[in-house]
Amino acid sequence: MTLSVAVWTLIVLALVTANLPFILDRPLAAFPWALRGEAPRAPWLRWLRFLVFFGLLVAWIWVVHAIVGGAFAGGGGSGALFAVKVLAMCILAAALLTFPGWGSHPESVHKPFIICLLEAMIGYTLVGALGFALELNIGNVFTQGWEFYAVTLSLFLVLGYPGFVYRYMLKRRLRK
Repeated sequence: MTLSVAVWTLIVLALVTANLPFILDRPLAAFPWALRGEAPRAPWLRWLRFLVFFGLLVAWIWVVHAIVGGAFAGGGGSGALFAVKVLAMCILAAALLTFPGWGSHPESVHKPFIICLLEAMIGYTLVGALGFALELNIGNVFTQGWEFYAVTLSLFLVLGYPGFVYRYMLKRRLRK
């Protein structure tokens, strides 16, 4: 995979991932507190779901690093094989983001802004891990300071602005 293809892949994935929390009413992350409209659960079960979700998130990051980064299942290989690996990791990420919605009624759940923002941070982590793995596969991995993460986080939040406008401005106008 060339550098330009990797960059455009990450930009498209960041655009989609940044807008998902604002467009979908379904929870994309498991938190230890209850959302309004969510089915009642025991507190220990909420904490268990929270720990399992974030354990799966860490496992996904490790798998992406190992498979896409090239340490596992062949380093470079053909372009088609690499595209299949990236696609498989995106499918696994989509499955991970559907985990918190299992067993709830997503049409009745109300996500406040802070939950959408926390879910966007999880999306930033997913895209960042994939970007790091792509950089590892292509060649040199450069060390980054806090400035890099501040700029990329700001860019990620700007990419999520269309979803924000849809959820908080356009949806309210359409209801009236």
